[in-house]
Amino acid sequence: MGRMLAFGEVMLRLSPPDRQLLLQTPALDVWTAGAEANVATALALLDHDVALATALPENALGDAAERTLRGLGVDCRHVLRRPGRMGLYYVTPGAGLRPTDVIYDRAHSAFAEAPVRAWDWDALLDGVDHLHLSGITPALGPVPAEAALAAVEAAGARDITISFDGNYRARLWKRWDSNPRAVLSRLVGAAHILFGNHRDIALLLDRDFGGEGEDRRRASADAAFAAFPRLRIIASTARHVVDSGHHRLSARIDARDGHAQTQEIALTGIVDRIGGGDAFAAGVLDALRNGRSIEAAAANGLALTSLKHSLPGDASLFRRADLDGFVAGGVDVKR
Repeated sequence: MGRMLAFGEVMLRLSPPDRQLLLQTPALDVWTAGAEANVATALALLDHDVALATALPENALGDAAERTLRGLGVDCRHVLRRPGRMGLYYVTPGAGLRPTDVIYDRAHSAFAEAPVRAWDWDALLDGVDHLHLSGITPALGPVPAEAALAAVEAAGARDITISFDGNYRARLWKRWDSNPRAVLSRLVGAAHILFGNHRDIALLLDRDFGGEGEDRRRASADAAFAAFPRLRIIASTARHVVDSGHHRLSARIDARDGHAQTQEIALTGIVDRIGGGDAFAAGVLDALRNGRSIEAAAANGLALTSLKHSLPGDASLFRRADLDGFVAGGVDVKR
């Protein structure tokens, strides 16, 4: 395997401790965050060679974020340091029947303000066989959208596998005069692997999908495969929320010639669901890059996202032994 490259913004996440409301007491927990960085971190801890292309501010916050990523095994040779600010977002974790709430404060960040010419794709993609990015980057504004499109164009010209996580963020797209369907369709059209469900595909194709459950997911997958000839795999989860600490979760992968569907599992005592989708994507990519079947990839993604729900912060910090132990069913004390 060659090197993987993830492209996207790194932020700091701030959350009140102990499931309190925001600034209920004058304290905030801080984590390094960002969808693509979360995937890169999870894969690095599973022993993959992963680099991250991003831009961080030339200050102590940028230093801390880069230090954290390097410490977790992410190759940061392509991290740019530029004038500007650190993107932030605030997460008030849910509790009981109170849902989790997110406030973005990332306008004019060092990454969002980086011009398209800042990204040297000849250098960035040297030795890379897989590019991963998400729909968050183009949602940040017209310049990041152009950069994301340039990334997939450069990767496509080099026959590099591209995975794309829809990660539709309506609050970000609404901040500028955007056309999400047009931009996202071009990005998905370049991708081989899509992380998204029937709602993402409905947005892309401007149509609804009837039915329920597996039938609806297969119908939407067939429509996506017809619309986007390069797509080979669509991976998704189905989540039923009982309350903030109790969800039921299953995973599914659709290929052009078949599908894999896991059983639903119960996640109770949830610590933090943010970043769960990134952990799922990393688990699926881990299995696929190791040559495993789509059945194994769906199970692997479900296992890693399940583990992530037990951990505060955005990133999965689990290693191969943790993942193997979960798959084997071991939940007792390890001595």
